Amino acid sequence: MYLIYGEEEFLIENEVDNIINKSGIDELNISKYDLLSDSLKDIIDDACTVSLFSDKKIVIINNFDNISKLEDDIVSEFDKFIHNISSDVILILVCSKLDERKKLTKELKKLCTVKEFNKNKNISNTVRSMFLDYKIDYSTVDLLIKIVGNDLMILNQEAIKLMTYKVDKTITKEDVLALCSSNSNDDIFDLINAVVNKDKDKALTIYSNLIKSNEEPIKIIITLANQFRLIYQCKELYKKGNSEDSISKILDIHPYRVKLALNNSKNYSSRVILNYLDNLSDIDNNIKSGKIDKNLAFELFLLGN
Repeated sequence: MYLIYGEEEFLIENEVDNIINKSGIDELNISKYDLLSDSLKDIIDDACTVSLFSDKKIVIINNFDNISKLEDDIVSEFDKFIHNISSDVILILVCSKLDERKKLTKELKKLCTVKEFNKNKNISNTVRSMFLDYKIDYSTVDLLIKIVGNDLMILNQEAIKLMTYKVDKTITKEDVLALCSSNSNDDIFDLINAVVNKDKDKALTIYSNLIKSNEEPIKIIITLANQFRLIYQCKELYKKGNSEDSISKILDIHPYRVKLALNNSKNYSSRVILNYLDNLSDIDNNIKSGKIDKNLAFELFLLGN
């Protein structure tokens, strides 16, 4: 059993993912609950039910601190449950803070592996680790933190954005300033999401605004092509039976990028993705050879797909 608490949601999510990955338990045998909306009795019943697919299962209870608002009889039932929990069940309790005065808290601290994730004193090291094997020096990390702030969830999103944008694996201060200090960069990624989700009207509106803001069309095209390439790679690897974790290792990218790519891949067949990549490549070549106006090129791509 694990009791994980604190204010750093990013670190908590990472820890839960680590526990799941180390367990080797299939997603079909992982149940996730929220004590703000789910019945604790139903959760206990689920944890005590033998899975049809495996001997082992994981039960995750988010917002576990809400147990203090529940009636005494169900809390008492939960207390009995944790003292007699099956060795085939991995129970993960997640909350923002612990009420040290409660008897149940004292019992849980005896029975569980307890991990606290509050204010991170080594934030630079944590942010650096978000970039995996990408090269980024600490002065660049510090610049990113200065621009974005100390919220690790937001910092992780910015790290993913930077890794998605860069073809090579070196992140510089210029990259951070170009991608993280301008509001237009959020619009670029909104544009990409609109294209991926086939929202043509929204994509055209965002693109028009970006051009008026003097955004470089080539940058938009390269970023979108990189995203479609990743979607294709993840889709093909998943079809061959690879898990999200193994795809992350094969492509050497952050697991969150794999999750997003697989979600987006549901909107497209592999053939359609390859057609998009061919079209974007043609547009890039035509712009560079002067065969088409760069501001018009991407708009024609949107209208034709």
